[in-house]
Amino acid sequence: MIKQLILSTFITGAIFSSSKAATIDTVNIYSTAMKKSSKCVVVVPDATNNTQRFPTVYLLHGYSGNYSNWINRVPELGALADTWQLIIVCPDGEYSSWYFNSPVDSNYQYETYIANEVVNYIDKNFPTLPNKDNRAITGLSMGGHGGLFLGWRNADIFSACGSMSGGVNLNAARSKYDISKRIGDTIRYKNNWHNYSVYYMIEKPPRQPVAIIFDCGTEDFFYDINAQLHKKMVQLKIKHDYIERPGAHNWEYWRNALPYQLQFFSRHFKK
Repeated sequence: MIKQLILSTFITGAIFSSSKAATIDTVNIYSTAMKKSSKCVVVVPDATNNTQRFPTVYLLHGYSGNYSNWINRVPELGALADTWQLIIVCPDGEYSSWYFNSPVDSNYQYETYIANEVVNYIDKNFPTLPNKDNRAITGLSMGGHGGLFLGWRNADIFSACGSMSGGVNLNAARSKYDISKRIGDTIRYKNNWHNYSVYYMIEKPPRQPVAIIFDCGTEDFFYDINAQLHKKMVQLKIKHDYIERPGAHNWEYWRNALPYQLQFFSRHFKK
């Protein structure tokens, strides 16, 4: 508890002592896979020179959210980007895409969109370090599952991934959150509920090593499945950082959790 308090104080001090000014843009990114454009917030830290390039963290929103959630709910994203010298990208994952390439609805191809089309656009238009060693992906709730799902399955694109309060086992919400609309019902498509869940996906190693961090509040309705995922990763000897702290499934928790994850990614990028 003391260690956590010291870290929290350090992070807060670092954020609000920054005199730099990150730039915040909203762009439209076209998806060839889905034949439509979606908005995306991009936060670029203040650069010391015109040639400076930065690692990138992709930050996913939750169920019923959109691309603007993070910047509206956590307006200090600019200060966080400056503090950790990271580009922060907040793409749109639709109301309930779950960041899958849906096997039952061709209009939802969000793994291709986020991991390929958005990444390619950002690398072409912003001062990134355009390689997997300098990319990470994380998110909250539906986006937490998306962060681990996309990071694990696309370890040739992202070298680190994370989750905050993630719905990491789809079977825990079988009749909720439009999941069945994305991967099919639990009878005809029962294998999808196994294959598309992070909890089971980790049984098959990723293509390349990937650094992992995830956390959940002890009062969160997803707490049990996150604790179970941690236990399973320990059993499978999958290296990861796992944090549980008091908190519920809300923005107060996520606003507190984000700086810890950005610090983890920043340290990972510097290795």
